[in-house]
Amino acid sequence: MANLVVRYAEREELESVNKIRKQVNEVHVKGRSDIFRKDGWQFIESFIYTRFEEANSGVIIASMEDEIVGFAVVQYIVKPESPYNKERRYFHIEEFGVDERHRRKGIATAIIEFAKDDAKERGFDRIELDMWEFNEGALAFYEGVGFKTFRRYMECYVEE
Repeated sequence: MANLVVRYAEREELESVNKIRKQVNEVHVKGRSDIFRKDGWQFIESFIYTRFEEANSGVIIASMEDEIVGFAVVQYIVKPESPYNKERRYFHIEEFGVDERHRRKGIATAIIEFAKDDAKERGFDRIELDMWEFNEGALAFYEGVGFKTFRRYMECYVEE
């Protein structure tokens, strides 16, 4: 895609990232209002700065013509061996989004490709993420770029 640049964000770009994060938050509130708070944005807006400053995480951005059009908040996870599991090392996509005005232009795929290359450079052999079942578009995209379900969270409502 012409003029698309994917790289790690600078601190002064995080406000622009937050505009897209707010769009993503609204999708979640609409999809599961029983879980996501409509007023929750005021509490999570500053969280991007926490992730930006942590040594084991970062914020990837996609920009076109000096406009930030997509992002991924990522973590570099190393979980020690436990009685149940072997040591696990993975590159985790914690948040992901593309500005609604720029979807279906290859931006999300470019971010995933950047993440794959970065994960490999950092010595990780896998990328993990989680998503909500109601977001069928996200599921189709992730499967389309090679993600497969390896674990499920399920729920059951208890009748009163």
